[in-house]
Amino acid sequence: MTASPASDAAASLLAELIARGVRDIVIAPGSRSQALALAATRLARQGAVRVHVRIDERVAGFTALGLSRETRGPAAVICTSGTAAANLLPAAMEAFHSGVPLLLLTADRPPELRGVGANQATIQPGLFDPFVRLSLDAPVPGDGSWDGLGEKAVTAAMGADAAPSALPGVAGPVHLNLPSREPLSAGQGDESAVIPGPPPKRDSGEPFLLTRGLRTVVIAGADAGAEAEEIAHAGTWPLIAEIVSGARFGRFVVHGYREMLRDDILGGRIQRAVVLGHPTLSREVTSLLRRDDVQVVAVRSGGEELNLNGRTVAAASVTVAPGEADRSWMGAWMEASAASVVDLSEAAPDQEGLASTDFAERRNAVRAELEAVRRPLDRELLVDAVWRATWPHDRLMFGSSRLVRVADAVLGGKKVPVHANRGLAGIDGTISTAMGIALASQAEGAAGVTRVLLGDLAFLHDVGALLMPPDETELRIQVIVGNDGGGTIFDALEVASSAPREDLDRAFYTPHTVQLEQLALAYGWTYQRITTRAALNQALTAPVGGRQLIEVPLPR
Repeated sequence: MTASPASDAAASLLAELIARGVRDIVIAPGSRSQALALAATRLARQGAVRVHVRIDERVAGFTALGLSRETRGPAAVICTSGTAAANLLPAAMEAFHSGVPLLLLTADRPPELRGVGANQATIQPGLFDPFVRLSLDAPVPGDGSWDGLGEKAVTAAMGADAAPSALPGVAGPVHLNLPSREPLSAGQGDESAVIPGPPPKRDSGEPFLLTRGLRTVVIAGADAGAEAEEIAHAGTWPLIAEIVSGARFGRFVVHGYREMLRDDILGGRIQRAVVLGHPTLSREVTSLLRRDDVQVVAVRSGGEELNLNGRTVAAASVTVAPGEADRSWMGAWMEASAASVVDLSEAAPDQEGLASTDFAERRNAVRAELEAVRRPLDRELLVDAVWRATWPHDRLMFGSSRLVRVADAVLGGKKVPVHANRGLAGIDGTISTAMGIALASQAEGAAGVTRVLLGDLAFLHDVGALLMPPDETELRIQVIVGNDGGGTIFDALEVASSAPREDLDRAFYTPHTVQLEQLALAYGWTYQRITTRAALNQALTAPVGGRQLIEVPLPR
């Protein structure tokens, strides 16, 4: 059977993307996109690409975002026309603000069926324009060619395109709107093998030279990664690393940084702040970056330049000039940091008391052990347990819930790969993003567990992500839900002091009575409800073999 022009164009485009380093394609099924979907599944059978199918376009978009987050190369998501395409917008916005490469392939009606009331036809060209590096409305196969679109898309997504909408050195989403006429598919066409190309790389450009002499701190926000620790180490400068930065480790990481930034002797004497990633978790960091007496050098990482004080220097990357370190400056921060370490570890068992022949002494020792085992969980103990159980071969995803702020306040230094959708700090797609991260990090049999720590509202906001096709590889993933029955993050915001309690509960706190166990059962996840630290430690450290939902009830 002869392939249709749509089939030929789809096969050619996907082959070009794969040759340019695309390794993962997420499909949200639909009629108009059938040529693209069939081409993708054929290439997956060849082993040229990994294909993942999701029935919900918003879930599909964030799954592709998670794949791109972990691999740092662009994953592609395919969807049909109409509202399907619009459901990719949240993921596109997050990718734009986070600087994550992402390819949006939206099928469309041909031009003659646009604006005339045709079924499932809307205004798709330019739909994502404020948030993409490149937006192309392709010709209809047969009227023109899709050749070269793959190269343009990958190049722009990696931030190396010279197009006016591109941001050199900054990755982001790209939109290819792909119209076609019937027949939408009529056979598989060319069955020749496609050879995957090497992963695409970003061009970081010329680094900004950080001279000596200024009292400097390094600030690591979301997605900063290990580079922030390297800069702090090279300069012998204090490292203020948010828990979502992936940079909270090393000799110079600062514990309890909020209080120090408020301190006149430490925070008040800062002359320069070097920023990597997107800091979002503390008002103290925001206040520092707004000061006009502080030189701020920000490594460009997302769709908008960080420039809170109106005079921030944007840099593609930074390097440290040779010279003597300011030991006095560093020492003051390290002394304050050591005094601010939060120790949430359990006390060691009283071995002498447990072995004592004195009944009262042994009874007291046993009672202390039982109290430790039965100690109820609070937010601090929850985040500490998850942090302690996670290692460099694992992945940890934080939701934009109250728990991430608690984690930022109390957790110590540890080299753990951390992800969070802090580009816009939304609760959209948290589980979907983590599923993409798990798919990428566990590909080819790699070890490790992906853990997701989030609140109950963030969980409910993305519950559709729990659905996995039965023919896809089982993931090792733990979704840990701190369930306090509503959005208690609002208790700490200004609305809590201004709104009547009834209105606060109804419009912000949004209480619910959802039975998470029933959701787990419906979607095929194992479920545990855990109330003590000992039981949580056991659940987190036991071998993980599949998808697990762990519910931890928390007080408001």
